[in-house]
Amino acid sequence: MTEGMNRRNFMITAAAGIGAGMVVGCNSGRKISARPSINRSVAGLAVDPLDVVRIGIIGVGGRGRGHLGHYLKIEGTQIKAIADNHAPAALAAQKRCVDAGFEKPDIYTNGDFDYRRMLERSDIDAVMIFTPWRWHTPMAVDAMNAGKHAFMEVPAAVTLEQCWQLVDTSEKTQKHCMMMENVCYGREELMALNMARLGIFGDLLHGECAYIHDLRGQMNSIKRGTGSWRTLHHITRNGNLYPTHGLGPISQYMNINRGDRFDYLTSMSSPALGRAAFAKKKFPPDHMRNQAKYICGDMNTTLIKTALGRSVMVQHDTTSPRPYSRINLIQGTKGTLCGYPNRVTIEGRGGTHNWQDWQQCQKDFDHPLWKSMGEIAKKAGGHGGMDFIMNWRMIYCLRNGLPLDQDVYDAASWSAVGPLSEMSVADRSTSIDFPDFTRGAYKTSKPLGIITV
Repeated sequence: MTEGMNRRNFMITAAAGIGAGMVVGCNSGRKISARPSINRSVAGLAVDPLDVVRIGIIGVGGRGRGHLGHYLKIEGTQIKAIADNHAPAALAAQKRCVDAGFEKPDIYTNGDFDYRRMLERSDIDAVMIFTPWRWHTPMAVDAMNAGKHAFMEVPAAVTLEQCWQLVDTSEKTQKHCMMMENVCYGREELMALNMARLGIFGDLLHGECAYIHDLRGQMNSIKRGTGSWRTLHHITRNGNLYPTHGLGPISQYMNINRGDRFDYLTSMSSPALGRAAFAKKKFPPDHMRNQAKYICGDMNTTLIKTALGRSVMVQHDTTSPRPYSRINLIQGTKGTLCGYPNRVTIEGRGGTHNWQDWQQCQKDFDHPLWKSMGEIAKKAGGHGGMDFIMNWRMIYCLRNGLPLDQDVYDAASWSAVGPLSEMSVADRSTSIDFPDFTRGAYKTSKPLGIITV
């Protein structure tokens, strides 16, 4: 789905959003408290089983196309409607559904807000949102208020105010609100979760994660495509713009929002040099990419302390010429696992001064979900199969009346690293408190179990 606003309006909106996030519940710019609520917690929320999950999709561009393909392969789904402000994309998705043997879905293509007309329908159970970041929260809020479960791409929110809007609306409507953090369903991440649940690492102490991915090429997208709107965030914000791919799995290992929670963070950014250098090399001097002032540091490093005293490092760099990495390190009193490249050492399975046999570890501790679904997922595609497993699991939970693996509190706390890191960077890396989006429910919420089929 194309972003429907110009650069000036984007900067005004972003500035207003960040300001709102800092004011709400904020004391002296550093302390951020939970909001009171009269609504019931949605921790562990389970709803009546759905025999068939009737789906409405907003945005069938790059990510939306991939997810649509999965829904067409998963039993118990119907695609009832598609909204996209780019009519050719909606028409192509509609044809794809028909070609796959599905009933022809209705399409909504009359501008940015025609999705609201789709939400008026009574034959949609869940709305899947694959749009530019700034639309995730308002579309999810609209969907829940219309009586639908809301699922959106990452990050779920870009301001603290948006984080609270998601939490408040999910609690008010008692509807699921899940940020679709696909990396939680990667083979290595599922294996690490399994090992953590089995106590293989001992007591967990520390995690490291990242989103390091050279995306300078996206700057070539000017009028359409991800770079046409994502580049603007590097002009208006300085912090960790995209924390959840690395942080989601680490949070699940550590039972964040389910026994522990993020307490406070401190954040620091490097100079912002790489995007200006890329623009100078690739575009004419008078091009908009060369007229922009890029303020987001090429590398951002954020340190988080949890209520139980654990530490987490989160990094973000989508500008440097560096191989892709999410790090995915989890360290405990009995062992350590780390990705990129995959390494593991476990006390009692050989000397811990050297990395041990990864293949043997995989044989011993592969997650049950991956064992049962891995080959099917790899054939279905989507980041090595993780996208398919995530979508399959979402539909499975809805059809069986089970709590989702990720809830609105995860969406809010993982996404909140973005605006909180901006606050810290802007104030000489001052520590900034995390809101407790669960309002204390994290103390009694059950940890995510070892998912089985």
